[in-house]
Amino acid sequence: MHHFLKQNPIAFLFFALLFLMITSCKSSLSGDVEWPAVGGGKQNLHYSPLEQIDTTNVATLSPTWTYETGDADTVNHSQIQCNPLIIDGTLYGVTPKLKLFALDAATGINKWTFDPYDTTQGNVNIPEAFNNCRGIAYWSGGNEKRIIYTAGSNLISIDAFSGKPDTAFANKGRLDLHEGLDRDVKDLFVDATSAGMVWKDLIIIGSRVDEGPDAAPGHIRAFNVRTGKREWIFHTIPQPGEPGQETWDDPNAWKRIGGANNWSGMSLDEQRGILFVPTGSSSFDFYGGKRKGSGLYANCLLALNVNTGKLIWHFQSVHHDVWDRDFPSPPMMVTVLREGKKVDAVAQTSKTGFIFLFDRETGKPLYPIEEKPVPMDTKLVGEKLSPTQPIPLKPAPLVRQALPESELNDLVPDSSYQKIHRQWASSRKDHMFAPPSTEGTIIFPGFDGGAEWGGPAFDPATGLMYVNTSQMPWILTMLERAQAPEKEDYGKAGQRLYKQYCMACHGPDRKGSGNYPAIDTAAKKYNESSLSQLIAGGRRMMPGFKQLKAVEKTAIMAYILGKTEMNEVRFPPQPVDSFHSLPYTMTGYNKFLTPEGYPAVKPPWGNLNAVDLNTGELSWKVTLGEYPEFAAKGIQTGTENYGGPVVTAGGILFIAATRDGKIRAFNKRTGKLLWSYDLPAPGYATPSVYSVKGRQYLVIACGGGKLRTKSGGKYMAFALPSK
Repeated sequence: MHHFLKQNPIAFLFFALLFLMITSCKSSLSGDVEWPAVGGGKQNLHYSPLEQIDTTNVATLSPTWTYETGDADTVNHSQIQCNPLIIDGTLYGVTPKLKLFALDAATGINKWTFDPYDTTQGNVNIPEAFNNCRGIAYWSGGNEKRIIYTAGSNLISIDAFSGKPDTAFANKGRLDLHEGLDRDVKDLFVDATSAGMVWKDLIIIGSRVDEGPDAAPGHIRAFNVRTGKREWIFHTIPQPGEPGQETWDDPNAWKRIGGANNWSGMSLDEQRGILFVPTGSSSFDFYGGKRKGSGLYANCLLALNVNTGKLIWHFQSVHHDVWDRDFPSPPMMVTVLREGKKVDAVAQTSKTGFIFLFDRETGKPLYPIEEKPVPMDTKLVGEKLSPTQPIPLKPAPLVRQALPESELNDLVPDSSYQKIHRQWASSRKDHMFAPPSTEGTIIFPGFDGGAEWGGPAFDPATGLMYVNTSQMPWILTMLERAQAPEKEDYGKAGQRLYKQYCMACHGPDRKGSGNYPAIDTAAKKYNESSLSQLIAGGRRMMPGFKQLKAVEKTAIMAYILGKTEMNEVRFPPQPVDSFHSLPYTMTGYNKFLTPEGYPAVKPPWGNLNAVDLNTGELSWKVTLGEYPEFAAKGIQTGTENYGGPVVTAGGILFIAATRDGKIRAFNKRTGKLLWSYDLPAPGYATPSVYSVKGRQYLVIACGGGKLRTKSGGKYMAFALPSK
């Protein structure tokens, strides 16, 4: 046989291709279809080729196993936003307290658990920082397999077989994300909520940073998977001599400005070696007087050489962003028909409700994008807005982008309607890009979109993209910030520093704002020691504030805990930082709500959209989620939703995401609801679809907690009844 193949090159080629097909499809031949990366694969399609569960039998889906993490924290509204991986019959996921675990994917039986904060497991003694983890990464080389994920500011490499740290990686299995940013950020907040991208022996990672003036830069870094050594870096805030620095009016912006970070995850075209990286806005989010200019590479879709980190092309969706309109999710590697030809494209959703579609290699838009004039008449001193913003002509926006009087919520009593009408009338509302203002500016689509971090799904068979969207208006109100005097007592200092560092999230009255909790009763839950640890380390959406001086932290804690006996203690003079001492702050992330707590806009408040990327046209649209009190009256409202959909070859689109705590199955071609199930806690996460030994499963993390819903600690798997 060996001699025959040597003498017959065509036959040799045939058998070689057959061998490659067999080895690459071994999981399929064994009856297993995996979910090996966040979004189902590095192209991030949220697609499964499985078709055992289809439109004729999905109504018989039922729970087949449930895994209880035991980590739910109902007091502090813990969450799970993880899209679990399924590899070689093992499911890997993360608990609310960031423990990594491995389960038998067919039974839910635990194989091992790794606790990043348990020093008895040989871990570094670090304070707990229960930040959200939306996904983990998997690497294999030879006989080695690793799970790489982030807990706090630590990138951790774990042996996939044993659950033990890979001690050859960085510092005994941990890499501090403060390192390798080409700037001293040791006292600033840096972590990562999304999974890194694995390519060969690289783990490429973005970061989550503070959104205030004391923010670290969001540079993209590639580290060696085996050693932790940094292999390359892309400066999202360009340094001297790098392209894009000219877009910052301040030539020293790279030394002082933070943000422009990839917090939402990445996608990869493995064939071309192109890494696609969406970035967020630069800091401070809502006032740009200290960061004038269009500001590359904030609010960009970056196409990078995955081997070197060199820029291939970029597109900026918002110039000089002062509305927090980050790109919220990884893009998708799609193939579409344009003028009768197949085009490999990259599709990016946005908080504004726009979908952007580009040729992967060149960055050329597949549908026209025009720079259109926007309001520039800001009244904030020192601000300078962009005169234009890029607007795609197709596809049409998926959500409303203005809030006229006719769209105010009239489902509530007249007294409630009059209240929201007065607030609407006194706010600025003339444009989606209306400048932030001290009287209040309506942000619609809201800070959370539009589309959000769950990301869309794409069906290669039909060319349809499925995007879940929210339609919740917010009100951004800017406030002149008091400057620090030479002397002040702790009471006044604590209140001033609270406004500077805490008010944007917890509100001026400490009663919370948006998705952020109230802390007006913090003294019932925290003492000085536990509150100090929280302020330093952060938790979930809250960044850590290690940069605060001890005297500043003490003053803030005195204010929050109501320690009036400290009011007579003098606050020593502090040096003034003229750059970071901004003239404005915001009063909080405030949703525009009726007195009853409903969105101040007419329904729908949540939708599921199917867009034909071949034509740019909407194929179908349905409401997503419900409020029982309105559903009983036959009113379909939809709800805010967080977490993405998954589409299958069986004709099904699965999604949880809604605040009503259901997981649903829709007919992917029509949008007809085929099945739903009440989860033990809302599933603010993206499901995973896989098979083990020929049986198809659907699994979802039931973490709740967001939108002040019930917290949970379960992963729940569904399957058809066994025969």
